[in-house]
Amino acid sequence: MKRAAAFIRELLEESVQTSWSLYRVMIPTILVLKGIDELGGITYLSHALNPLMSVVGLPSELGIVWATALLVNIYSALIVLVNLNLDLSVAQVSVLGSMILLAHSIPVEGTIARQAGVSLWSTVSVRVGGSLIFGFLLHHLYETTGTHQQTAQILWQQSSHPANLMEWALGQIQNLAIIYTVITLLMLVLKILKKLGIETLMAAILSPFLKLLGISRAATNLTIIGMTLGLSYGGGLLINEAKKGLIKPRDIFCSIMLLNLAHSMVEDTLLILLTGADFITIFWGRLIFSVCLVATISFSLRFLDAKKCETYLYRSVSR
Repeated sequence: MKRAAAFIRELLEESVQTSWSLYRVMIPTILVLKGIDELGGITYLSHALNPLMSVVGLPSELGIVWATALLVNIYSALIVLVNLNLDLSVAQVSVLGSMILLAHSIPVEGTIARQAGVSLWSTVSVRVGGSLIFGFLLHHLYETTGTHQQTAQILWQQSSHPANLMEWALGQIQNLAIIYTVITLLMLVLKILKKLGIETLMAAILSPFLKLLGISRAATNLTIIGMTLGLSYGGGLLINEAKKGLIKPRDIFCSIMLLNLAHSMVEDTLLILLTGADFITIFWGRLIFSVCLVATISFSLRFLDAKKCETYLYRSVSR
């Protein structure tokens, strides 16, 4: 009984800390976006981002959702999506969800990658470029096959547009409460999966693929940690090893590139599933695309001048 109480207390403490960290970023973001919306800025931004959204077959309004994910985080992007209150197909939310999973929180996660010796230019190019390429491929795949055209059952959606500022504020408070509930449930699921040994199973499955990418054995375990737990965990460990000079800069680069595209495979996937996206697309599709893209990058590095790579792509951070 005491152990159960301690487990629940620890879970609630962690969820409160995580939620508060997110709220400090999300609340200003929500207020700024509301101000932009009141001034008609959302319409302007939608038109500005329309060319990119049309390439991946999405409504122009979703450009602001993707931009929010890029600059802030997934949770904030979902808040924006909820407030738009659009009717979308499973194919559309799967394309949007996949793009968000590949490219989000660039300022924060780009800094982590930079500390490991990977240039910000490389991170932005691979994540944003990879996101658009994957979205383009998915759009044409769905359009050609005619699959997933049914309306998406978004599990978290506003019933109607707020009539006044008070209704909007109450709606946002409700959304933040939902965010806290989602975070708590995700943490509970992650703890259960860890107890069941699912993370160990994923590590066993992923290990052969990482070897094919040319990622050294020293970096393999750290990369797997990042893919299952998140870029902050795996990237932090890779930074420490890089400073010790135990892993080559090229291996660090390939590992970070993979982590940039495929990290938090459990938590982030569950989060995007709330939009009604197709699981196979956002999990296996994302994983396969990430591995193929990094394999292409890894293969190309063999033909590039080593000094130019260290100048423009990555550098040693050993002390």
